[in-house]
Amino acid sequence: MVCSRCETIAKTELEKLGIQYTTVSLGEIETTEIITPLQQARLYDALLQSGLELITDYEYELIEKLKKSIFYLEHFSDENLKTSFSDFINLCVNNKFNFLNTLFAEIKGISIEKYIIRHKIEQIKELLIHNKLNLNEISQKMHYRNTKQLSNQFKSITGLTLFDFSELQHIKISDHESN
Repeated sequence: MVCSRCETIAKTELEKLGIQYTTVSLGEIETTEIITPLQQARLYDALLQSGLELITDYEYELIEKLKKSIFYLEHFSDENLKTSFSDFINLCVNNKFNFLNTLFAEIKGISIEKYIIRHKIEQIKELLIHNKLNLNEISQKMHYRNTKQLSNQFKSITGLTLFDFSELQHIKISDHESN
């Protein structure tokens, strides 16, 4: 679970199944008692129908910790990193980056680096759409060395320059307002 909607869905499903819980937070559920295999299977099915996945296996738990650390890094860290992403992830997940990267690629079908880049690009799109920051500020916030590096990576992922993307958004907004 990486959003409040996910937490709400999990709480609702737990309550429907009569499973008492103490905590439902980012990626974790703590129950007051051990749940039965039948409850676990029902919870798994209910969460799956909502697009969520119940993670019970150690390797999947590592992936969730990894995703949480990336989420934290992207959404709550405005500081310039004094360490590399891989070192940051090693510290958060308490495991070797190479092992995590291989595991992540097996489970998610994408490397950690590409996963991070895709998420960064989505955040950059949001920042550009809402026009809250200039390119230098976006570059710093998203941990790029400079706007050139940001621009190059944006184009390599989206196929659009930052300017082209912004222009498309202005056209969409203009079309939407005229309707």
